[in-house]
Amino acid sequence: MTIQPFRVRLPDDTLQALRLRLDLTRWPDEPPGAGWSYGSDLAFMRDLVAHWREGYDWRAQEAMLNRFDHFMIEREGTRLHFIRQEGNGPEPTPLLLLHGWPGSVWEFHKLIPRLTDPARFGGDERDAFTVIAPSLPGYGFSFVPGQARLDRVQMAEHLVSLMVDDLGHARFAVQGGDIGSHVGSRIAAAHPARVIGLHLNFLGIRDVALPAEPSDEERAYAADLKHWLTEETGYQWIQGTKPQTLSYGLTDSPAGLAAWMIEKFRSWSDCDGDLLSVYTRDELLTAVMLYWATGAINSSFWPYYTSRHGDWSAARGPKITVPTGYLSFPKEIVRPPRSLAERVFNIRHWTVATRGGHFAALEQPDVLAQDIRAFFRELPG
Repeated sequence: MTIQPFRVRLPDDTLQALRLRLDLTRWPDEPPGAGWSYGSDLAFMRDLVAHWREGYDWRAQEAMLNRFDHFMIEREGTRLHFIRQEGNGPEPTPLLLLHGWPGSVWEFHKLIPRLTDPARFGGDERDAFTVIAPSLPGYGFSFVPGQARLDRVQMAEHLVSLMVDDLGHARFAVQGGDIGSHVGSRIAAAHPARVIGLHLNFLGIRDVALPAEPSDEERAYAADLKHWLTEETGYQWIQGTKPQTLSYGLTDSPAGLAAWMIEKFRSWSDCDGDLLSVYTRDELLTAVMLYWATGAINSSFWPYYTSRHGDWSAARGPKITVPTGYLSFPKEIVRPPRSLAERVFNIRHWTVATRGGHFAALEQPDVLAQDIRAFFRELPG
């Protein structure tokens, strides 16, 4: 279980095979005038794949990733990749930074420098963090074919062992969104003495019932949640019930994988329907590449399967006592009111942003970094 340096470097054969598969893409039709109404828009996907073939430079993106310090460790048969970037300040706080689906450590390439070197971005060096950003077990470079699947509880235990046993951080901060928020919440629930504070930009508390006489804000949240569950969770049903079947097409077709992921970037981002007003084509394709090149899409579905066949709220516990901060973005999937969040978390900090969505580290890295720094500045170390 020795930590080894790791460098992101895809074999030339992998890139050549990708080019061949893109050349041979078999396109579906779509209903006339469909646009994005039925899923990923055909014209957009044709344009994106054309750029993937002719304009996208993976080696440039690889070089950008390799600006960070990468490491690899194997624990109990599970491969774990992580970035560990030292903070530039008098006493950097160790921060475990957790992504979700369809995210990856790539999602943090703008955020990490703002956390490790705040003075460079107009902040205070005393707010610096040493960032540990793992690829969640089964995601990206934390995957090899055939390895055991881990649910969110098991992921949490692996990451606590990484922080405490391998890296020597007796206490540390935690930040997460999407599945990372669930894993981070489990860490806080199971190991409260280890966690300085928990900062989230996603609150998944749909299991919390409304009070007998809900407020207007709680009623509005319930309506939003009902719409989300009715119209936007088809992917969860497939990934949570028959993920193996879906994985054949997404593992075989890069265009198919991109269509499956890109639709979520458009639906969950604050882009007013214009995805390229928020992200570049290269950013979108690099997000896809970390799933395509590693072959990890099937493994990444496992948390959805286990959550649908288990009781996540029981794993989380009745209430998390660790001080918790929340940054609410207007185009997040769902945004619970503080009154409900306080039934699950020890809310000490609550911020409502004016712009941004689910992929906050990519969309609004300055806003997210500033809020993380502000929250932990208020807490004892």
